[in-house]
Amino acid sequence: GDGRADLARFARLPPRGRGLFQGPLPTASSGRGQPAYQTEGGLPAAHGKGASIWDTFTHHPLAPPGDSRIANVPSGAPSPLQPATGDVASDSYNNVFRDTEALRELGVTHYRFSISWARVLPNGSAGVPNREGLRYYRRLLERLRELGVQPVVTLYHWDLPQRLQDAYGGWANRALADHFRDYAELCFRHFGGQVKYWITIDNPYVVAWHGYATGRLAPGIRGSPRLGYLVAHNLLLAHAKVWHLYNTSFRPTQGGQVSIALSSHWISPRRMTDHSIKECQKSLDFVLGWFAKPIFIDGDYPESMKNNLSSLLPDFTESEKKFIKGTADFFALSFGPTLSFQLLDPHMKFRQLESPSLRQLLSWIDLEYNHPQIFIVENGWFVSGTTKRDDAKYMYYLKKFIMETLKAIKLDGVDVIGYTAWSLMDGFEWHRGYSIRRGLFYVDFLSQEKTLLPKSSALFYQKLIEKNGFPPLPENQPLEGTFPCDFAWGIVDNYIQVDTTLSQFTDLNVYLWDVHHSKRLIKVDGVVTKKRKSYCVDFAAIQPQITLLQEMHVTHFRFSLDWALILPLGNQSQVNHTILQYYRCMVSELVRVNITPVVALWQPVAPNQGLPRLLARQGAWENPYTALAFAEYARLCFQELGHHVKLWITMNEPYTRNMTYSAGHNLLKAHALAWHVYNEKFRHAQNGKISIALQADWIEPACPFSQKDKEVAERVLEFDIGWLAEPIFGSGDYPWVMRDWLNQRNNFHLPYITEDEKKLIQGTFDFLALSHYTTILVDSEKEDPIKYNDYLEVQEMTDITWLNSPSQVAVVPWGLRKVLNWLKFKYGDLPMYIISNGIDDGLHAEDDQLRVYYMQNYINEALKAHILDGINLCGYFAYSFNDRTAPRFGLYRFAADQFEPKPSMKHYRKIIDSNGFPGPETLEKFCPEEFTVCTECSFFHTRKPLVAFIAFLFFAFIVSLSLIFYYSKKGRRRYK
Repeated sequence: GDGRADLARFARLPPRGRGLFQGPLPTASSGRGQPAYQTEGGLPAAHGKGASIWDTFTHHPLAPPGDSRIANVPSGAPSPLQPATGDVASDSYNNVFRDTEALRELGVTHYRFSISWARVLPNGSAGVPNREGLRYYRRLLERLRELGVQPVVTLYHWDLPQRLQDAYGGWANRALADHFRDYAELCFRHFGGQVKYWITIDNPYVVAWHGYATGRLAPGIRGSPRLGYLVAHNLLLAHAKVWHLYNTSFRPTQGGQVSIALSSHWISPRRMTDHSIKECQKSLDFVLGWFAKPIFIDGDYPESMKNNLSSLLPDFTESEKKFIKGTADFFALSFGPTLSFQLLDPHMKFRQLESPSLRQLLSWIDLEYNHPQIFIVENGWFVSGTTKRDDAKYMYYLKKFIMETLKAIKLDGVDVIGYTAWSLMDGFEWHRGYSIRRGLFYVDFLSQEKTLLPKSSALFYQKLIEKNGFPPLPENQPLEGTFPCDFAWGIVDNYIQVDTTLSQFTDLNVYLWDVHHSKRLIKVDGVVTKKRKSYCVDFAAIQPQITLLQEMHVTHFRFSLDWALILPLGNQSQVNHTILQYYRCMVSELVRVNITPVVALWQPVAPNQGLPRLLARQGAWENPYTALAFAEYARLCFQELGHHVKLWITMNEPYTRNMTYSAGHNLLKAHALAWHVYNEKFRHAQNGKISIALQADWIEPACPFSQKDKEVAERVLEFDIGWLAEPIFGSGDYPWVMRDWLNQRNNFHLPYITEDEKKLIQGTFDFLALSHYTTILVDSEKEDPIKYNDYLEVQEMTDITWLNSPSQVAVVPWGLRKVLNWLKFKYGDLPMYIISNGIDDGLHAEDDQLRVYYMQNYINEALKAHILDGINLCGYFAYSFNDRTAPRFGLYRFAADQFEPKPSMKHYRKIIDSNGFPGPETLEKFCPEEFTVCTECSFFHTRKPLVAFIAFLFFAFIVSLSLIFYYSKKGRRRYK
């Protein structure tokens, strides 16, 4: 039960402990694995091979209920008209050189394979062995010796000789343990001189439970749970017999080690309560502990099993306990989809949450079983049977598992001595047939040659072995330095709190205080005071927001105007002057406290896409009239607010993925019309700048070695960003990648930009503003239909080693630097603003650690882009101001009508105060504090001589009065 403490520890891991891990592998033991039946091929009786239970099971016309070994057979696999079998599979039996060349290409240090019991002993029992079978394995071992690859050999990987099943009922008969011992002795004698690692039985849980209880796997016996537990009992005794045989008769001369490969899932508590934690412990006991506790602890089953299963579970005698205890020289662990997600019975989860967390399982085993040496003898994932060589999903799972192994070693102190990725090549996948692939090398099952072609995962694994892990890369190291003195440090509130409620001081009524009775103010009817001029301080909601912004030390504040509030009908026939006054006061108060307002005219938001209702009903951006209405709306905003606003955004983050081509065309014209209105009518007097803000998340090829994925990534970038960016910042027309792709598919809905429209749109910017939040991986293979975009023929996915927010937004700081460089490459050295960047958090205070990590690393990547890449970066704006207007995104928490700063706010303020990340090697720049001149005071600043003359007249008047007063007083004294 010592492993139980880890369940709570891992629930509280900080972001750094959950994300990317860099460092070398501590051991040189990395390899590949492959079982006999899945890859060897060879029909029964071919070259003397006997039939196994899997030969019989796969040729049987009926499959267990709810299971199909025929479904989803891909192109390049055996015909779906017949049940999938391992008769030929990858044909490894006839391709020893091919397989070992693949190992040499990878550079692995060990290779795990299994010996087919029926190939060396066709009848299963001791007797004359099959010479052809022995010759095949000798040839394979000799080739491994030539390559310097250490063999890890499994004696039994589920393929029991059919004769032993027929004669004894298989593993349900205790007598089979003796036959297994005899078979093992034959293998030790013939191959033991070249083998230092032996595995007796692979995954006894699957053999016992799904072979003899559920019948999902060979031999397909749908027995009772009692039979499953009896088979497991016999498997443990058989394993112990083989271990003792090797220990006494072969270890002294051969010097090898023997273990049993145990599979397990990982389970996390649904809630962090004692009950849920105990249920997780029970779940692991019923699967892994079932076999691990007798071998590694005390020779008996876990107490939770004995307490819950009563008479179903066989009993060990005291002599059997002693016989089984300690019969493993290392802990051989299998972890992957076969058990963890496909063959684990739901009732063995005990209503807790299953997850593919190898690190937590390794740590749990370390604590639970007295810190054994752990050899991961099988680990990997799978892809669809239709996937060919770009197996990005498999590659990122492999990366995750290896990285988690490193964390277990480096951070948790687990003694892992080896790692085996599974498997070398595509093959027959048991109950899944050929509907999935698990190999690093692709096999065309219909071809005669069965050539092995390396997949992306093979290239990744090859590089990993070559570098011996994940060495820290220079581009991943934090950079010390500061931003320019005039760098804009901002915060975003897309939907500011517009509350036109006036303060109590604007009330014109007269009140009396009833001090004797009610103690309340009593309104005096019919009596009012004189109406006074209104002031910005009358809006009670503005000053609290200003105070919070000052507390943050930001220099800029970006927010969006509400078009529908200002012009309810979409035109100037009805103007809400109260709302305009509110916005005017907001920007003037910001200027007064030296914070620059950055104002967006339109923000797409439900309902009505942020448009006045009438315009939304008339087709929204599909209607060309909306562009004209937007230009008039922009003119009003410039006129009313422009004296206080120096940075304008026409459209903020128009989302292209759900926008039609005609709507995008009209939106571009609307932006251009607004830009020209400002440029021609207001720029000279107001001296501001104006542009559009585009959402620009980075798109990364899922397989870095795949040219197809690179083409897909560029295609998505052009559709996501280039669609609106290219006409404005580039050629004045839509991206050629976009038009070419649509023409290939006979889609001619993308409008042509006329010469007049090109003149109108091209160059309508003063800077390039982008919103960036995350990075998305794209793949050309159709792996997950739900996330596949048929229109662009692209599969979106994520690297599962990346950190994720509660809403599953990936934290990928380097993506910001990449998108900034892509924009510079595409559109030149333009002044750029990161106009919005942020992430959501959880419900608890400690969840804000993720935002702190996010902000620290994204801003540092922005600094790298500025200093190392020469990006003309002018500002960074964090998203978002508070949780009231952007729930779970705010740097201020809103609760009980109060705003409370989160740790991320204080961290951001520290970065602002430092103007970046100054270090001992970085000379801090002295930036003089600047103050914005009050626009209301401009009258005096431009008329200094007049002001001096008035001051002189005032001074002369005071002196004259003083003299008159003095001499009049003196005259009165003389008269007396």
